[in-house]
Amino acid sequence: MSENSYDENFVAWFRAVTPYINAFRGKTFVIAFGGKAIASEFIKTLAYDVNLLASLGIRLVLVHGARPQIEEELREKNLESKYHRGYRITDADTLDCVLDAVGSVYLEIEAMLSQGLPNTPMANSRIRVIGGNFITGQPIGVLDGIDMHYAGKVRKVDSEGINAQLGLGNIVLLNCEGPSPTGEIFNLQMEEVAEGVAVALKADKLVYLTDSAGVTDRAGELLDAVTADEASQLLRDADWLTSDMMRYLPCTVRASRSGVGRVHLIGYAQDGALLRELFTHDGVGTVITRESLENIREAKPDDIAALIALIEPMEQEGILVHRPRELLEREIERFSIMLHDGIIVGCAALYPHSEEEAELACLAVNPDHREWGYGEQLMERIFRRAKKSGIKRLFVLTTRTEHWFVERGFKLGTVDDLPAAKKEMYNYQRRSKVLFKTL
Repeated sequence: MSENSYDENFVAWFRAVTPYINAFRGKTFVIAFGGKAIASEFIKTLAYDVNLLASLGIRLVLVHGARPQIEEELREKNLESKYHRGYRITDADTLDCVLDAVGSVYLEIEAMLSQGLPNTPMANSRIRVIGGNFITGQPIGVLDGIDMHYAGKVRKVDSEGINAQLGLGNIVLLNCEGPSPTGEIFNLQMEEVAEGVAVALKADKLVYLTDSAGVTDRAGELLDAVTADEASQLLRDADWLTSDMMRYLPCTVRASRSGVGRVHLIGYAQDGALLRELFTHDGVGTVITRESLENIREAKPDDIAALIALIEPMEQEGILVHRPRELLEREIERFSIMLHDGIIVGCAALYPHSEEEAELACLAVNPDHREWGYGEQLMERIFRRAKKSGIKRLFVLTTRTEHWFVERGFKLGTVDDLPAAKKEMYNYQRRSKVLFKTL
């Protein structure tokens, strides 16, 4: 790759992430990772990425587990590891191993986030990592006749205390221990702590780093986005999912239904997965939302800047007719827009020319999203708007996508078939094809 090409790609990438940087500043993210992620080869670069998020003004809560480290402590002391319903049976001896392992892992993470070596992404960083008794635990008690001893669940989250630390610019680092009001300590599940914290803080994002790239279907294909209802349905018969996913997915469903904005599941074994998931349109994992990520609605004046950013490159290529900002401001109510995760990725407009005839204009979709069927969805939206207004026939003018429209029921016509007013405005230099569709 030439130096110029590299520079152009870098500039294009930097501009592409700017909307996310603006959108994420001041937002609250909860990032959860287990002991396997801490033992992975990319834990150091994960610390770099956390540092980057903090430098962008994102309020961060980190929640860590220590399952494999606890298992190692148990083996060293010749103690048996016992589980029931996914919870570790934690007697007094096991609790000692839990405390040792969790404390060691906590210090390891704190040390990684305190790096400041020159020539690393941590250089000149000023990250303050704060821990504390922000989680109150309670005993699970007896399950199916089995005493769970010091195995616990989240009783309460001190959201006020956590928010106070986040407001000071600190990263809050939490582990899977929960003291009780009686002074006992309970062993909590990391994924449930992360869920409870995200819900209590009304977090904008909850991210789980898992042992797979994300949620897959039975054939092993990655599902890039599912709703909470779809994830719940998946859990009823999902024996192909990994152990992490089977533990984390129920938490994602509950968190999403309880108001957490987005819940992401990404693989810890992929370097930079956290940044790629958060700062690219497609992401690399699975996002769980209460409702579908895709949303079509009518455009509003606040959308004009984003609309211009979408259609301007196509205007420069000659695919679309140039529309000045003043024209868009006057005609914004004619546009329908497609959003993906809150970002405008497509648009189309309806221009009536008589009581029964109208133009489908400015149908445009971001190149990164054209394979997702958004163009067809926008076209269907215009069809419904036209029918509701009593329109009987639509026409479209195009220089590049004649076959696309023909495949969707449009018939080739001539300039003479256009309404009189549109015929007078026809640009013979562009030599646009004219197509019609009866509704």
